[in-house]
Amino acid sequence: MSSPAASLRYRFLGLDFASPIVLLSGCVGFGEEYTRIEGFSNADCGGVVLKGTTLEPRLGNRPHRVYETPMGMLNAIGLQNPGTDHVVSQILPTLDFTETRFIANVSGSTIEEYAEVTRRFDDSPIDAIEINISCPNVKEGGVAFGNYPEMSARVVAACRAVTRKPIITKLSPNQTDIKENARLCIEAGSDGLSVINTIMGMAIDAKTRRPIIGNVQGGLSGPAIKPIALLKVHQVYDVARKHNVPIIGQGGITSALDAIEFIIAGASAVGIGTSLFYDPMSCKKINAGITEYLQTHGYSNVTELVGSLQI
Repeated sequence: MSSPAASLRYRFLGLDFASPIVLLSGCVGFGEEYTRIEGFSNADCGGVVLKGTTLEPRLGNRPHRVYETPMGMLNAIGLQNPGTDHVVSQILPTLDFTETRFIANVSGSTIEEYAEVTRRFDDSPIDAIEINISCPNVKEGGVAFGNYPEMSARVVAACRAVTRKPIITKLSPNQTDIKENARLCIEAGSDGLSVINTIMGMAIDAKTRRPIIGNVQGGLSGPAIKPIALLKVHQVYDVARKHNVPIIGQGGITSALDAIEFIIAGASAVGIGTSLFYDPMSCKKINAGITEYLQTHGYSNVTELVGSLQI
């Protein structure tokens, strides 16, 4: 008699996750884009993070907004979105909350905006809230909230004060001490952490000697950043496990083995983003690969593998 298949189901921040896979913000619109592909289902994922949402509608940056690199992608969309009220009143009612868990992504230019967007999502069926602290603080000359631990913590504290939903803080790799940032965000009330956001980069057209991205710089994602993301997950796990705070590990995951490496490093869930652009069915393949690995190595549930790195 064959042994039962290892399970990918588990509890993440009190939510039932069918799989450790989370579809990342900005890669699947507001949860409906990939459901138009035959054979794809949001049910294959533990959670879906909706597109970054600000208080008021935004048109985003001027083109070009996306540029393919040899091992990834640069993007500078500029948080184009229809605004919080539209998302809550018009988009959330169209989502099937029986399929998967839906996570809002809160963005803002001031701490007050973060708090107000979070408050409006608190009074909605959304399952959890991810805080994108990589946004520029207009009151501080455009510096990113996420690059300074104390400023990151202030954003988290303001959001924590207006919601009882689980808060996940998305940490930036573009900072000096990500462990200190993680610690302060946890102390400010973050229930989970996303590690990492994109790494800043640029591309130049040698013929015109001009930047290819209209915003000059953009966020680099894809396989090129995987080794950096793995290290950051390992570093943050050292802090997060002391507080029993789970991590969504992300950055260049394209295969089951990539996902397994992140889980071994300390991630309880894994974010898939850039790979969806060239392989929309990668979630099914990654789920199958993780299950096979667990069975081969004698694990009954994916949670047993979290943070199992041997040093």
